[in-house]
Amino acid sequence: MRDIGIGIIGGGYMGKAHAVAMSAVGPVFETALRPKLVMVCATSDASAERYRAAYGFARATSDWRTLVADPEVEAIVIASPQSTHREIAEAAFARGLPVFCEKPLGENAADSAAMVMAAEAANAINMTGFNYVRTPATQEAIRLVRSGALGRITWFRGEHTEDFLSDPDAPANWRTEGRASGTMGDLAPHPINCALALMGPIKSLMAQIETVHDTRPGPDGPVQVTNDDHAQMMLRFANGVMGQLYVSRTATGRKMGYGYEIHGTKGAIRFDQEDQNALHVYYADGPEAGRGFTKILTGPAHPNYAAFCQGPGHGTGYQDQIIIEARDFLHAIETNTNIFPTFRDGMEVNRVVEAAWTSSDQRQWVDL
Repeated sequence: MRDIGIGIIGGGYMGKAHAVAMSAVGPVFETALRPKLVMVCATSDASAERYRAAYGFARATSDWRTLVADPEVEAIVIASPQSTHREIAEAAFARGLPVFCEKPLGENAADSAAMVMAAEAANAINMTGFNYVRTPATQEAIRLVRSGALGRITWFRGEHTEDFLSDPDAPANWRTEGRASGTMGDLAPHPINCALALMGPIKSLMAQIETVHDTRPGPDGPVQVTNDDHAQMMLRFANGVMGQLYVSRTATGRKMGYGYEIHGTKGAIRFDQEDQNALHVYYADGPEAGRGFTKILTGPAHPNYAAFCQGPGHGTGYQDQIIIEARDFLHAIETNTNIFPTFRDGMEVNRVVEAAWTSSDQRQWVDL
């Protein structure tokens, strides 16, 4: 067991989640590497100092270059806006540091490709932050699909639906400005990553991307919305499976509608993140009168659950997903072996997003 110095760039919502995870992961998973919170970086000295005191870091800075260069920082978590990801990651890899970067990996596919090249040239550990695939239920779903328990997979449907901008009178804000903050930049990467984890590479797609509310109230009158509210995609996976994706920030009534349904020749599964500790499983065997979906409550028999709780059905939460991510990142560093989702996996998500925009603009199928 040894300490490893952690630097986190970004102290807001996700910066806090990662700081908490790094503080908790050692005792939760009894990791060989024990994180030491060395430095946090924020946009101003005042906010950086506030995060330092709140989260328990040793030092604070408003210059990410200072953090990357600090000799006590041995691994970096990037939780800053995606426009900053590439430059930070390239500087960290120049030092040979392991890097965990929140999604989306790059501001575009070209940025992501450059980050992958930098990581691989440095032979450095790299990981992209897609926390939802790490719930015990989804890890079990991945196992069922890969084990063949559902037979030959014939169809996939995924979604990520929320309603935080469903009200047309909700005022304009940073989320309604610029493509990177729209639904395709914000929500879509999660279900795309989920589809890739469960089904494998996407061969081609057809997408429609739209803005539901073209203007929103501003302090001086209506403000033009410059990004997308929802999108739908038809998919063809490389393994021949047909699929669909829908993403929306205007889905009235949905709070965390990250979900999927998979059909196979021997069974099917359904999952809804709003009930993240349950997986609905159907097997096409036995008398017809006794068939139906069974609600499986996650417990110690499922991946990573027992580290948090010994009681089946007691459940894990959002922060626990981030702790599992931290465990995977530390294990990758310890073993010098990258773990899904790597930067290359993050780049593939960027490629799918860009293909969807091309398809929507050209109103045609696009091959990846």
